Amino acid sequence: MSLANTNWVEKNINKLKIIDCSWHMPNVERDGYREYLESHIENAIFFDLDKNSDHNTDLPHMLTNNNEWEKIISKMGIANDDEIVIYDNSDVLSSCRCWYNFIYFGHNNKLVHVLDGGLKKWKSEEKPTTKEILKIRETKYIASERESLVKNKSQIKENIIKQEFRIVDARSRERFEGKVEEPRKGLRSGSIPKSMCIPFRELINDDNTFKNEKEILNIFKNTLGKELTTNIVFTCGSGVTASVLALAYSLINNKYIPTIYDGSWAEYGKIKI
Repeated sequence: MSLANTNWVEKNINKLKIIDCSWHMPNVERDGYREYLESHIENAIFFDLDKNSDHNTDLPHMLTNNNEWEKIISKMGIANDDEIVIYDNSDVLSSCRCWYNFIYFGHNNKLVHVLDGGLKKWKSEEKPTTKEILKIRETKYIASERESLVKNKSQIKENIIKQEFRIVDARSRERFEGKVEEPRKGLRSGSIPKSMCIPFRELINDDNTFKNEKEILNIFKNTLGKELTTNIVFTCGSGVTASVLALAYSLINNKYIPTIYDGSWAEYGKIKI
């Protein structure tokens, strides 16, 4: 159950660890943390994608290392056996990236959920929100990094020749086809050779919920063909919406373990000076 519906979360809210992972594209001029302070689901803890990342790179919100992740999650008061629900208030469904991070660092994937529809649906149903900040009791979280769930640039370039896995890009078709400029400076337009495109928004309803499994299945089959392989790597602009595709694919293929090209186009598309 990668997705959790609003009614289930409301009913079980005191048994869950709730995380607000609202993150916005740089060009929209919104601040996820500031919005969290104004209004969030009861007991929610804020997770900052940029701060809780690798600071030894100029690439955005790259995965940190095992030790740092343990410190981050321990300070958030989360234990290894906690059931977690992650939500966002973002057009790019940034909660899915946090979901991927927890799975990458070894949290039981049956205990990590994304709130279907996020804060948008929660508020549309007039469910309660608060400004109160939860007092956190620090834990001793133990992570177990699963390095096979991430690809680096060298592996991506090698795969263009060997074609050992399929690469699916979550960006818009206009960006994928190089018809528009990238929102980040210093990047050329275009996409990874021999990759395919499924814009993540095609999988999402107007209320930010995921489409039903039959619709998702048809979308993937139209691009990948009838066979649902597990050998797929998702990419995007910076690793956020790639995680939306990874979650969606896990809904229709329970053997799939989410695998991301972490650097995504922010790395591959850099203009060389």
